[in-house]
Amino acid sequence: MSVLLPNMADFDTIYELEDEEDEHVVSEEHLPRYCPEPVVMRGAGHITVFGLSNKFDTEFPSVLTGKVAPEEFKTSISRVNACLKKNLPVNVKWLLCGCLCCCCTVGCSLWPVICLNKRTRRSIQKLLEWENNRLYHKLGLHWKLSKRKCESSNMMEYVILIEFLPKYPIFRPD
Repeated sequence: MSVLLPNMADFDTIYELEDEEDEHVVSEEHLPRYCPEPVVMRGAGHITVFGLSNKFDTEFPSVLTGKVAPEEFKTSISRVNACLKKNLPVNVKWLLCGCLCCCCTVGCSLWPVICLNKRTRRSIQKLLEWENNRLYHKLGLHWKLSKRKCESSNMMEYVILIEFLPKYPIFRPD
């Protein structure tokens, strides 16, 4: 039985591979990631104070099928609606009071409404961050409260955006 052994003088030699100049190596950070368009949940209530509606629709969007359970979606929207239900009636009362006293106070009576509306927005944002950390980031989704222009007019409104997080190939070697 004969075994062919390589020449021992060439055993430790390092050869460089010839590169073609037309070939470009692109790192993964520069590759575009496919992310579907975000789902926009518009307010469905009858009362809107400074762009914030008094409730959001709990109907499950078909785009999220297979991403999140309809029960989890409905629970999250119900939590947001409960926050709005708790805070918005107080805002409306202060808005009416501020409008009645606006002429006498030169508009300063509207400041409590603005501050309460900001507090309501912050509480919804904190609630959505809690939901993201609890569930949605694990599912590749990100919920946030965003200001958008209304489709029918030049007014601005707050909507819930459900964004899809890009998927990174973790099983690919470095």
